[in-house]
Amino acid sequence: MADSDEAFFHLDGDQLVPSTRADSPWAPDMMHGRLFGGLLARSLEREHGSPEFQFSRLTVDLFRSAKLEPVRVRTERVRDGRRIRVADATIHAGDKAVARASAVLLRRGEQPMHEVPSTPAWDAPAPAELGPPPESPGKWVAPFDVWKVDSDGRAADWSAKSRRAWLRDTHDLVAGEPMTPFQRVATAADFASPLTNFAPSGVLEFINADYTLTLSRLPDSAEIGMEATGHLDAEGVATGSCTFHDTRGPIGYCALSAVANPAMR
Repeated sequence: MADSDEAFFHLDGDQLVPSTRADSPWAPDMMHGRLFGGLLARSLEREHGSPEFQFSRLTVDLFRSAKLEPVRVRTERVRDGRRIRVADATIHAGDKAVARASAVLLRRGEQPMHEVPSTPAWDAPAPAELGPPPESPGKWVAPFDVWKVDSDGRAADWSAKSRRAWLRDTHDLVAGEPMTPFQRVATAADFASPLTNFAPSGVLEFINADYTLTLSRLPDSAEIGMEATGHLDAEGVATGSCTFHDTRGPIGYCALSAVANPAMR
């Protein structure tokens, strides 16, 4: 993992101060929206997580952009039952809310006696088999590794129209705090949008407004695998879905909604 001075944020009291690595490909002074998911997951995990409970759902609403300026996160426990816990979190930049999340945590327990048919493991080679990740194209250098995987199971570069990919963050979210598995998958989940919304021409026709991540377990590996399983759109509104994997097998699903954005062509 990278040194702490290469993290996306550092703590200053109750504020999280972004580094230049937190920038977005859309504008150099704009914070990357994928980091909102990570920050929301971090606060929810620190303030509401416990070993007895599994984060089974995380819904992240991305409704306002933010500059590369300090943000703060506030959380609230909505429900605390014997088998279910529900908590909300909101990110504020200045006096404006820029993103929010709701999380459902379910108590871990014994598996049922009868096995339910499950999603099979995908046939994509693990990152270790694909070799070094290709460099990201263009002026914006992605602060994470991506391996695109083509239909034949071979490594492909960023320009490939493949709907399958492995992603691995290469920088800590907050200085001095190694990324936890929950923070890692919550941050990576934003990448489900380009996997489901890129046109064959290579243009990102829709940008996501939210995503819902559902997990049967947390990832065991630093690499998060994603396979787009559906896309629908009409009148400028789209929805998409992905199956998520780690190097051991499938771990959950991600669904998102997105809006057409002709200005970003």
